Amino acid sequence: MEEGATPLAGGMTLYVKAGPDGESVGDCPFAHYVRMVLEEKNLEYTVRACASDDDKPAWLLDYYEGAIPALRHRQECYTESDVIARYLDFFFQDIPLGGSKTGMTEAGEATAGFFPSVAKYLKHSNDGDAADDELKNNLLASLTKLETRLGEAEGEFLVGNGEKLTMMDCALAPKLYHLQCGLEGFKENAIDLAAQFPAVSRYMDTVFARPSFVKTTYPKETVVWGW
Repeated sequence: MEEGATPLAGGMTLYVKAGPDGESVGDCPFAHYVRMVLEEKNLEYTVRACASDDDKPAWLLDYYEGAIPALRHRQECYTESDVIARYLDFFFQDIPLGGSKTGMTEAGEATAGFFPSVAKYLKHSNDGDAADDELKNNLLASLTKLETRLGEAEGEFLVGNGEKLTMMDCALAPKLYHLQCGLEGFKENAIDLAAQFPAVSRYMDTVFARPSFVKTTYPKETVVWGW
């Protein structure tokens, strides 16, 4: 079918980081985010796992510096997860994943700095030293902001009153999964999410049960390997 100004569904390939076997899907939370958006919108796509630049097509290396995740949609290509998600939500509105401007802004403020605080804490190997305590406290502060936002909503999700899932939930869920796996794999569960952050814990149960998350997730061992 000839394509006009508005893109048509189909013909999508998502290039992602490969797992430890070089063939399965790896642990990238940003690729996971994009896959959740694709699944929530019921869009057909193919996944290409790339273990190295040798697995990437020449055009991805030449024009996009090999950046992944990368979505190739027929003749177009988009990199960076937020850009890809906005592209998909703009052109494929049968199942919208946006929210009100105010709701999206508030959710963005509640999650700002969250994943960097996760990454810094999990990557610090000298558990229990002064630097580890500082990084843990920074993460606790980020979790407290998120706990407050989720506790204010009447519904189950992040944006506005939490009444519907949005792309911001798709972005946050994989990062919380990395936190869960990393706390277990590296930090001996030094933060008890269920006890200290009950709203966050309930939210995790909800989004982790979504078919879009279940279908696109990867083993905890892959997350530990990736870090």
